[in-house]
Amino acid sequence: MKNHDTKPAYPVTKTVAQADDFFGVSVADPYRWLEADVREDDEVAAWVKAQNDVTFAYLESLPGRAEIKARLKALWDYEKFLLPVKKGERIFYRRNDGLQNQYVLYVQDGAEGAPRVLLDPNTWSEDGATALSAYYPSPDGSLVAYLVQDGGSDWMTIRIVDASTCAVLEDRIDWVKFSGVSWAKDGSGFYYSRYPEPEAGGAFQSLNLYQAVYFHKIGDAQDKDRLIYDRPERPEEGFSAAVSSDGKTLVVTVWKGTDSRYEVVLIDLENFAAEPKEIVSGFQYDYSYIATAAGRHYFFTDKGAPKGRLAFTPAEEPGMAWTEVIPESEHVLSGVSIVGGRIFAHYMEDVKSALRMFTLEGNSLGRLELPGVGSAGGFGGEPDDEETFYSFESFNRPPTIYRYDIASGEQSVFREPETPFDPSEYEVRQVFYPSKDGTKIPMFIAHKKGLDLSGGAPTLLYAYGGFNVSVTPAFSVTRLQWMEMGGVFALANIRGGGEYGKAWHDAGRLLNKQNVFDDFIAAGEYLIAEGITAKEKLAIQGGSNGGLLVGAVINQRPDLFAAGLPAVGVMDMLRFHKFTAGRFWVDDYGDPGKEAHFKNLYAYSPCHNIQGGEDYPAILITTADTDDRVVPGHSFKYAAALQAAEIGDRPHLIRIETRAGHGAGKPTDKIIEEYADMWAFIARWTGLKLEADE
Repeated sequence: MKNHDTKPAYPVTKTVAQADDFFGVSVADPYRWLEADVREDDEVAAWVKAQNDVTFAYLESLPGRAEIKARLKALWDYEKFLLPVKKGERIFYRRNDGLQNQYVLYVQDGAEGAPRVLLDPNTWSEDGATALSAYYPSPDGSLVAYLVQDGGSDWMTIRIVDASTCAVLEDRIDWVKFSGVSWAKDGSGFYYSRYPEPEAGGAFQSLNLYQAVYFHKIGDAQDKDRLIYDRPERPEEGFSAAVSSDGKTLVVTVWKGTDSRYEVVLIDLENFAAEPKEIVSGFQYDYSYIATAAGRHYFFTDKGAPKGRLAFTPAEEPGMAWTEVIPESEHVLSGVSIVGGRIFAHYMEDVKSALRMFTLEGNSLGRLELPGVGSAGGFGGEPDDEETFYSFESFNRPPTIYRYDIASGEQSVFREPETPFDPSEYEVRQVFYPSKDGTKIPMFIAHKKGLDLSGGAPTLLYAYGGFNVSVTPAFSVTRLQWMEMGGVFALANIRGGGEYGKAWHDAGRLLNKQNVFDDFIAAGEYLIAEGITAKEKLAIQGGSNGGLLVGAVINQRPDLFAAGLPAVGVMDMLRFHKFTAGRFWVDDYGDPGKEAHFKNLYAYSPCHNIQGGEDYPAILITTADTDDRVVPGHSFKYAAALQAAEIGDRPHLIRIETRAGHGAGKPTDKIIEEYADMWAFIARWTGLKLEADE
């Protein structure tokens, strides 16, 4: 009998006598010690090693794993491009030649210029885990401020490179998190947000408080950066600063959670003696700055429009009056930009992209015809630019970058990948299925054309369901491989996301969170009822909030699934708010310190609701030691609780990556290894036939 057919011998995890009182309810927390930072605590580090030893021994025994890895590597090996940014006469874009661990930043002079390498993150570390997180060219394109991310951490360092010489300047800005960069119009420096330096040993777990906006002058040391705006009396609030399109105003958006409910403060950049002017207060609505054009500050807002609208306030007297430009539609307005004197409005029509154009007064200029049914993104630029770029993709269509000439309306391909596979061999359809309460939920189903579904096929069901995040049709090499192997991929657009606006989000958060789990369970039941799959062939996957989703529905319906892949999940719903950015999530989850929220959270918290005596599906938990978004202690405690419970003989393992955070910046080689493990794992437990790895 091979290792993969027997229950693994799990490491023994010690328990501690820890219990907390919540409104008269004593809640045991026997694995509290696993919350300690693995980089600081030897005992936790030893536990991680012991778990990984068991997990990797099991994964390496799985049939077909080596073939899966080799094929995934071959499928991944094609040229890829990300959206370009044009500043001055220069065009900047990121490219990966196939298997590079990190995308390389290129620059070219004009549309016909020869591309040259500006920054190559692949030279920044031996393990490929130091990434270029974002970049921001100066208004004339002469300099580029860029954010360096190490080991997947949310902490960033800002550096600057000369776009002509490729020389990196000495300027260095540390302790930046949840911030972009916005250049002064004259290119003398830029605005950014940062937190104070954490106490020793607290960088990856302590709460993020006291963010402030600074101005960095090129050539200065960080300690000379000028404080522009803060609110020390309200340390939980954060700030996003953007220089207006005309360069006269700094628009500071104030936030204090994950909800799109903001205050807006304007700072006169031509008169720093003037007091900042608050034009939106109360954290009631989304007011997102878009651009300044024709003497108007344009904002997206959901005030009086749950699906979004566009309005402006006069730049000379901001906040005194608001004029609607694009009213609310039956479809969700998911993005707006102003480029070349016109408004580009991106709508979601049943989770598919549609692009409409308007004059600055809101008069319709018709639709921009997209290349197909899928997801579009981009349309960035300045109000006086003559062109814009956008990307388009779908489940069976890798991203292609298009250039749109605003005067002529002509579209042309800027960059298009040549793939080692034929996307036309796959088909995608959208269905609508009823949830427990009768609500119709959209779901995309994709697989190889001609796949025999007469007996049901191994199926991977994915969803997210939270934080107003819309999960739209997107291309994924890993999902394509799952389909190539003979599997079905299904994406359920469950409540809690933003696919249908504020009401859809509200129906899946706080005390309504159970709807999210009901929607996902109903998706599985639909796939089985329609003969697409069967209980013994159905796997589920989700990451972050989606990891919570997988953990919760397995507890509620362990009989429905053959395997689960919860990644970097929020698994302890009573303590999530005590680490790093977790306090922001009370907007979606609720506050464990409030009795009604506690009762709701306790009822579905994955760590607290494992059902002993039930046969659980096979579970492979994935997390990373440097995840400072959802700290790995969530997954550690969940794994320990699963392994200690009497829940059958299927494996319940945890795979803990090193120098990889919540997901962003993860090098290609680590992604390929991880997915080879996951696909081999669920192939084994859904019955997907593979050639044995002899």
